[in-house]
Amino acid sequence: MSSHSASAVVAPWRTGLPVLSGPMVSMREPVLEDTAAIAAVLAVGDATRFGIDDSTDENAAARLIDAAIRDRLAGSGFTFVVILTASRRIVGLVQVRRLDPTFECGEWECTLAPAVRGSGVFVDTARAAMRFAFETVGIHRLETRVLVENGRSNGAIRKIGGVHEGILRGAVRRGGTYLDQALWALLKEDWSAHVPDGSSVH
Repeated sequence: MSSHSASAVVAPWRTGLPVLSGPMVSMREPVLEDTAAIAAVLAVGDATRFGIDDSTDENAAARLIDAAIRDRLAGSGFTFVVILTASRRIVGLVQVRRLDPTFECGEWECTLAPAVRGSGVFVDTARAAMRFAFETVGIHRLETRVLVENGRSNGAIRKIGGVHEGILRGAVRRGGTYLDQALWALLKEDWSAHVPDGSSVH
């Protein structure tokens, strides 16, 4: 096979994301019908902004969905809505974006509705997303940034195997204040060393 034809091969996930599932949640690509539910999740004061600079209304949520599909088609990222298995309600959003041309390194963000925080939903969500990123997409390193003052989120990242690599001073602005973020990373070999059971791809 020539290098030209090899480079033309499109990874299967770029043509459509699978449904991911764990003990507490299922995850799929967002669709326009999810606009109102996504806007509600993003409206929480401490929610991750996913690149949205203006208000997190339904128009912004619709633009996020459109961008997510375009990024997936381009192979530059993927986004999943998080659905609570018990209620079939959308309770969060997970996004992974490419940091290098080969997508060996990515940055991931996750936000969940306050009602499910501390319930185990984050760990379940993260494990399903990590399995997909490492085993299907072929990512080697995943990075995430968390506000230093958010002790619960930092503890959760550590629980899934994240390694704290440093403090990014004044890295994000909330209102008129610049806040520090903790930089966490997880390598594929770290994941493989304690890969959990229970999550699957359909």
